[in-house]
Amino acid sequence: MAQASSYHDVYKAWKTDPDGFWLEQAKAIDWFEAPTRAFDAGMGVYGRWFPDGVGNTCHNAVDRHIAAGRGDQDAIIYDSPVTGAKARYSYSGLLKEVEALSAVLRDKGVEKGDRVLIYMPMIPEAVFAMLAVARLGAIHSVVFGGFAAHELTTRIDDCAPKLIISASCGVEPSRVVPYKPLLDHAIDLAKSKPSACIVVQRENLVCDLVDGRDIDYEKAVAAHKAAGTKIACTPVKATDPLYILYTSGTTGSPKGVVRDTGGHMVALNWTMGAIYGVEPGEVYWAASDVGWVVGHSYIVYGPLLRGCTTILFEGKPVGTPDAGTFWRVIEEYGVVALFTAPTAFRAIKKDDPDGRLIGKYDIKSLRTLFLAGERADPDTIIWAQEHLDVPVIDHWWQTETGWTIAGNPVGLGMLPVKIGSPTVAMPGYDIRVLDDSGHEAPDGTLGNIVVKLPLAPGNLPTLWNADDRFRSAYLRDFPGYYKTADAGIRDADGYIFVMSRTDDIINVAGHRLSTGGMEEVIAGHRDVAECAVIGISDPMKGQMPLGLIVLKSGVTRPHAEIEKEVVQLVRDEIGPVAAFKTALVVTRLPKTRSGKILRGTMQKIADGEAWKMPATIDDPAIIEEITDAFAARDIIKEGN
Repeated sequence: MAQASSYHDVYKAWKTDPDGFWLEQAKAIDWFEAPTRAFDAGMGVYGRWFPDGVGNTCHNAVDRHIAAGRGDQDAIIYDSPVTGAKARYSYSGLLKEVEALSAVLRDKGVEKGDRVLIYMPMIPEAVFAMLAVARLGAIHSVVFGGFAAHELTTRIDDCAPKLIISASCGVEPSRVVPYKPLLDHAIDLAKSKPSACIVVQRENLVCDLVDGRDIDYEKAVAAHKAAGTKIACTPVKATDPLYILYTSGTTGSPKGVVRDTGGHMVALNWTMGAIYGVEPGEVYWAASDVGWVVGHSYIVYGPLLRGCTTILFEGKPVGTPDAGTFWRVIEEYGVVALFTAPTAFRAIKKDDPDGRLIGKYDIKSLRTLFLAGERADPDTIIWAQEHLDVPVIDHWWQTETGWTIAGNPVGLGMLPVKIGSPTVAMPGYDIRVLDDSGHEAPDGTLGNIVVKLPLAPGNLPTLWNADDRFRSAYLRDFPGYYKTADAGIRDADGYIFVMSRTDDIINVAGHRLSTGGMEEVIAGHRDVAECAVIGISDPMKGQMPLGLIVLKSGVTRPHAEIEKEVVQLVRDEIGPVAAFKTALVVTRLPKTRSGKILRGTMQKIADGEAWKMPATIDDPAIIEEITDAFAARDIIKEGN
């Protein structure tokens, strides 16, 4: 029998007394000085959480579990199908690694408040590095491994790191990516020079070290392990930064999202139980990368704060070696909850549409699948529900928020699922839907999704050294609210439907239409594996939708026939108002490394506008394929 949900009572308790609610959650954290106040509205841009609290994130993620007698429990399981490497680290073993690296950092002068940039692949040392920096009260900034030198340089110059921790290379399914030349070039270009670089030498590609600057990670750490060096956790204010994570900015310069220490610990620890329904000691897997916010929140900090075992997976959902790799990991390690992006399941569904590989593995440990990162189309959710036979939970959040804005809180008792909706606002978030004038939109009407200030604990208090940019990017357009830049609707039950980014709303002859709504229809076609809809300029109607579709493996029917069916499907489901006349079969869609489809870049190409290669693109060759496909169908506009 399903557990009755306590969500409504919990949400009401938060809304009635938000300070009391969060102070109660703060009791689950170890503090050097426990906070007596939850929120100070006079601090910072919109207020700050736990202003008089003092603690340390590394202590709460590692030391306190050992003190509680669980030092022998697995903290991290490393599984790398691209290299064949596997490793397990208990909480006690993790502490030894983190303390030794902290000692190396201290030797190089890293102190409380200093920045340390981490440019790493998905290896255990990346997690050790994050925790070691936090242990010293310093601030880490993880940059996705393999980012181009120019992008790395902008981040070096913005946060001015005292030291950089990197690796000789990253390993992809089909290639080895040399990191060290990219790092060296970025440092050459940067105005701000780090005093040292600590480099993990991977046997797949050993690199040369720069004399006087570069330090061999293994040798330096081994020396402190042999000496038994102990490093105590540095007390920091709850309002002090834990990390800076850069997200793309519309001006071309990255935005450094700041995450504070206290609110982050309290919020993430609470989410692991309330939202994900995972208990200490259980195995939790976020199939993402430590370079993204999901990796920060739910590969590293969330599971370790909760005392779970977290999976660090260096591989892909397909091709390492096949579309069954997720099921192999779940069986091998007894994963109870899997969190990944919808694009991962679309890739699996494309390669194994009938789910035959699932039957080769015993995945009975899996209780729940969570999806986030991009809109979860109903077809993908239904496929996962049918083949995995577990609840499939869509939830919605952002780099800026660090955890769920709207979701279905498994730990509080699941609410009824409405496919296409991430469900309802979580405690901490007062979600509204506003029209462009800032007035509340009626239920069922497409509008701008915003969050009433203050933001929840763990959300960004500002951007790194850029309060004014924070105000203009997020707070100016709708005073008193945080602008999510997502568009959607709220229904009569309070369920939120996130349809698209606001810049993906297209205007067809005066009608505001969501590309997400059209994509939902297209994805329902039996031959479509994934799709994207973009708005391209039209002299008569302003914009017209263009549907790009990738077919499932094994589909051999003529493309023109499928394209015609897709056009008719949209016209049948949405109506002539959509003015949907063009569908185009393509081999692949351009995506970021985290799986987001690069709709804006494709739109610029179609409209004949200037564009530059996105820094986060997974495979630049796809852009050329898309350009050729547009040209073949005479889609590209001239002279814009």
